[in-house]
Amino acid sequence: MKHLDGSITAPLGFLAAGLHCGIRKNRLKKDLMLIFAEKPCDAAAVYTQNRVKGAPIVVTQKNLASGSARAVICNSGNANTCNADGIEKAEQMCAFAAQALGIRPDQVVVASTGVIGLPLPIAPIKKAVPSLAKALSREGSIAAVDAIMTTDTRRKQFAVEFELGGKACRIGGIAKGSGMIHPNMATMLSFLTTDADIEPALLYEALLDTARETFNMVSIDGDTSTNDMACILASGLAGNARVTARGAEYDAFREALGEVCTCLAREIARDGEGASRLLECRVTGAKCTEDAREAAKSVIGSSLVKAAMFGADANWGRVLCALGYSAARVDPLLVDVAFSSKGGRVNVCKSGTGLDFSEEEAAAVLKCDEVVIHVDLNENEASAVAWGCDLTYGYVKINGDYRT
Repeated sequence: MKHLDGSITAPLGFLAAGLHCGIRKNRLKKDLMLIFAEKPCDAAAVYTQNRVKGAPIVVTQKNLASGSARAVICNSGNANTCNADGIEKAEQMCAFAAQALGIRPDQVVVASTGVIGLPLPIAPIKKAVPSLAKALSREGSIAAVDAIMTTDTRRKQFAVEFELGGKACRIGGIAKGSGMIHPNMATMLSFLTTDADIEPALLYEALLDTARETFNMVSIDGDTSTNDMACILASGLAGNARVTARGAEYDAFREALGEVCTCLAREIARDGEGASRLLECRVTGAKCTEDAREAAKSVIGSSLVKAAMFGADANWGRVLCALGYSAARVDPLLVDVAFSSKGGRVNVCKSGTGLDFSEEEAAAVLKCDEVVIHVDLNENEASAVAWGCDLTYGYVKINGDYRT
């Protein structure tokens, strides 16, 4: 497997574009994106488990019932959620894209991100879609990822190449997400493409399992968005023998998909609103994988742990506190904790009891821009990794006036 330049247009058969249509007041901010597949694709998606769902989620679930799609349209600046006309406008977005591309509306995935509860202005989208379609190109992935960003400060895009049956295959992905992130079955928004040939049921299974291990292991602020979605389109143009069952070929596909989604998940955590450092919690020695995931996610989601990391304070008691209220089966008298970074490593807790350590050396470790929290439960052999960020003054500032 090797990393490639680009993202969603690295796989064969995909074009992308992005532009400013007028939803966002800042004309320098792109706010409408389109991905187009040159042939019908097998498709799958996972969605937010929040009971309050954006209208695009409802429409996309209906459109993907067939397991096929050819396009994705997404706007930023407005979530099209909790609006009386939300479904109608999401369907209109599909219709506009379909007309411009010469396909059916039910072949379009639709997504929106931004402020909740404000009516979506549909006229700017209708006017811009023909130009958006004309701008589609293999070089359009950067414009596309720019168009889905809200409070994001960096692009999140990756692609890899791998082999299936001797054929070179590719998977690419883009994502947006910086705040309101504590996913359950998806991330804020992620759009993935592949030229591998794999049947829809296995494509969905791979996406679902990968989301559990990657996107669902990110927490910025404990809030699960109303518009979370991760979808993948598979063109099959790589020419590999179609993957129709679990086995070595499926495992290779899963590994490549996992690599792309892990990279995207880390970048989402790194770009958390107001964040100054990326946090990674590695849990080992759990009784089972689910316990490991629950423990890691609890630590990475703790506001007190996040605040301590912002202050470069090796307050390991907060880690044990987060483990104690997690759903994981934890014996506190067995837990070991350490912190590491490019500044070194400091062991702070052994068998649930504090160790003597240098506060100065610990602070030097925690002041680096990437910090790993090591937790060994010493129960069995299961492990998991979760990603998050520190909690800073900037987070409150961004979200205190996000709407106004």
